[in-house]
Amino acid sequence: MKRRMLIALFALCCAAVSAGQQTAAAAPDTIHVSDPATWSAEELRPYIGRTVVFDCPIVVCSNASYDLTVSTRRLFTPVNQGAPRSAQYNSVASLNNTGSVSLSGVSGYHRCGEKIYHLHARVSSTREISWVSGEWRGNTRKELEDGIPDLGDYDLLVCGFNIENYFVDHLGKSYLGANSYSEHQKQRAKVSKALIQINADLYGLAELEDGTGALQEITGDLNAALPERRYAYIAGSRQSASQMSGIVYDTEVLEPIGTIQEDDIGVVNRKKMICMREKATGEKFIYSINHFKAKVGTGSGADANQNDGQGAFNATRVKEAQAVLDRYRSYSSNRAIKEKDILIMGDLNAYAKEDPIRRFTDYGMIDLHRAFHADSSYSYQYAGLAGYLDHAICNTTMFPQITGMSGYHINSDERDSYNYQQSSDNSMFRCSDHDPVLVGLKLDSTLNYDPSPTVNTAEIISGKDSVITISNALKEGQHSFYAIYSTGGLLISRQEITSNLQQIEMPVHAGLYVLYIYYDGIVYQRKIVVR
Repeated sequence: MKRRMLIALFALCCAAVSAGQQTAAAAPDTIHVSDPATWSAEELRPYIGRTVVFDCPIVVCSNASYDLTVSTRRLFTPVNQGAPRSAQYNSVASLNNTGSVSLSGVSGYHRCGEKIYHLHARVSSTREISWVSGEWRGNTRKELEDGIPDLGDYDLLVCGFNIENYFVDHLGKSYLGANSYSEHQKQRAKVSKALIQINADLYGLAELEDGTGALQEITGDLNAALPERRYAYIAGSRQSASQMSGIVYDTEVLEPIGTIQEDDIGVVNRKKMICMREKATGEKFIYSINHFKAKVGTGSGADANQNDGQGAFNATRVKEAQAVLDRYRSYSSNRAIKEKDILIMGDLNAYAKEDPIRRFTDYGMIDLHRAFHADSSYSYQYAGLAGYLDHAICNTTMFPQITGMSGYHINSDERDSYNYQQSSDNSMFRCSDHDPVLVGLKLDSTLNYDPSPTVNTAEIISGKDSVITISNALKEGQHSFYAIYSTGGLLISRQEITSNLQQIEMPVHAGLYVLYIYYDGIVYQRKIVVR
């Protein structure tokens, strides 16, 4: 009896030891991501066949299939971050090629931009991992339904929006727009819900069907849903083969001065400009809504694809940008207008660092995406890479009157299959392939331009003797970094941020440098001059 008890006790001890060994073996390996901005999936190689936990948030970059593409950072179109063929362009392209993995086994629907904290995953290869557990946070539909992004203390809300082939009269007669009346009614419901949610004082709309039918329908739907508003539309007089741009505005809030200005350089009927007066204050500004030539097709001569990230018809888009500037110069000096403030919006079919956008910024205008959100802004997504084709650009006299600017990410982060043609989803989400871009205005012609060195929640405080301070860029449980580059793309220094008042020694040599701050999964940037 005693012998049997000893044998049983020995067996229990062996089982306990075995269970302990199994538990120890099952404990995940921690992957320490020293720099999320440059992390490579090749770092997964030592962990193939094992379970790991990441010590930084993991971001969904593409949800085109049920296996998500994820990374330690949002992946951006190279020409959105760096000029074509520049060192920064090449760096972004290289990092994109190595910085993402496929995550399988995730249940439920998740939008791009959602973050996974404490991701536990099984590593199959340097390109594939499978879900074990994690905590999802941020960028959900519910958050967007709760209201539009914070645009500061504005009096006027302006929306620029490409609503993706909104056709009314010629359904099913081309490859554009809805194929039937019932299909259009689904599109109409989704677009209407988005415009009502935004509740803007002024809408600049692109990809409307040529004529007045689309504008009439949209304006009528807004007035029916928002009885406190009195919307009217401005179509213009030009005619085109299919698409046009147009303006819808609240007549109780704004009034146009004179007639709409139009340019047919490049694509016709898609570049429009008008001066608007705010009735409450008498303040004026010029509003320009545009839709430049698309990248699709082959082009020829200067319009051929130069394989520099800008696609075909880049030369035409540069001409269109110049046409907007030329029209602005002549229109703003008109005796009936006498107004310098301008806000340029629309789908310019060019990312932030492409030639057409640099034509505006070289003229001295301000890219509001970068002014308010630095390298983190986007309105469109293609092949898992984010960027912004939909712009908000202003001159320096207008800039102090901008209270805030943001893309409203109801479309670009959604799966394409949620559009009106492929699903029964009748929400405002994925009503277009582009996000609406929102700008808050508080018009006051007495304000002066002050290029404040503030980048969102991270602030750069000027100091003496080439010492500056980064404030409010430290978050518990996350890694924050800063890096200083020369304008030629040479890395000067890169360090982890360990203090909420991090002091930085700037380079000793005079010149222009770019300071990057990686904070809370977003990259901010600011140009610094050392004299």
